[in-house]
Amino acid sequence: MRAVSGEQWSIRKGSATATVVELGGGLRTYTVDGVDIVAGYGPDEVARFGRGQQLMPWPNRIRDGRYSFAGKQYQLPLTEPALGNASHGLVRWLPWRLLSHDDSSLRVGATLFPQPGWDGLLELELTYALGDEGLKVTPLATNRGAATVPFGYGAHPYVALGDTPLAQVVLHAPAQQEMLVDDRKLPTGSAEVRPEHDFRTPRELGTVSLDTAYTQVDLDAAGRWEVTLASLKDRPSVTVWGDEAFPWFQVFTDKGADSGVDGARGIAVEPMSCPADAFNSGVDLLHLEPGQSWTGTWGIRPVTG
Repeated sequence: MRAVSGEQWSIRKGSATATVVELGGGLRTYTVDGVDIVAGYGPDEVARFGRGQQLMPWPNRIRDGRYSFAGKQYQLPLTEPALGNASHGLVRWLPWRLLSHDDSSLRVGATLFPQPGWDGLLELELTYALGDEGLKVTPLATNRGAATVPFGYGAHPYVALGDTPLAQVVLHAPAQQEMLVDDRKLPTGSAEVRPEHDFRTPRELGTVSLDTAYTQVDLDAAGRWEVTLASLKDRPSVTVWGDEAFPWFQVFTDKGADSGVDGARGIAVEPMSCPADAFNSGVDLLHLEPGQSWTGTWGIRPVTG
């Protein structure tokens, strides 16, 4: 019987295992010593709430599904009809194909063809690798079309909380600014991080609810930002990191609630190359010329000791 999420491709390094699926090329599971590091889903479940999905050619939302590029107007399908937005790109429900596979790494690919609201032709690849630093994910997008196209990338992993109450999770999110949004979750501008959303000094979430995009991130000596969730019961702290290709990250806590969550509880920490509605605002939007490629690397690392 074929799994709902398609083919299942697994990798292993020591006590760490991860599973990538054909549907969307997404990360379904990542465990270390049998403990869930990400809040995943079963092979015969749909990846609800974006769990482990890849978001291209844009992350987050486009207002009304409309944008203009190179003098042409486009209308995308409204995949978030309640708010009237086009959400999370065009590849998360595409079938991906296996390109290479060994014990600890694999590479999958997909082609994004022209379609309503999108004229581009992109060849896309994702490399997943387990190593001493945990799980690394490297996306690669190449414009195989004849015209320049807009492009943005995001990923949607959820860090598993297990039995940890949401209020007791200690968050460290090193960023100077946040994106302000309206009731449709669309940007109205950016500003210095407000006190209630300021986790530059690690502290418990308490009653704070986040669906917040952060930027002006603090980079370490390796050129990475790191967001860490700590004080997790019976499990290691977890760091999600991104390199300089990702000047934004989003933190989303609603699916970490102590009750009423449909599926495994987790907090999403989402590396992004640009914020919501970048196809209209132009903020950190990439313009991929014919033959041009973009890449970056982000990862998830359990923190022990």
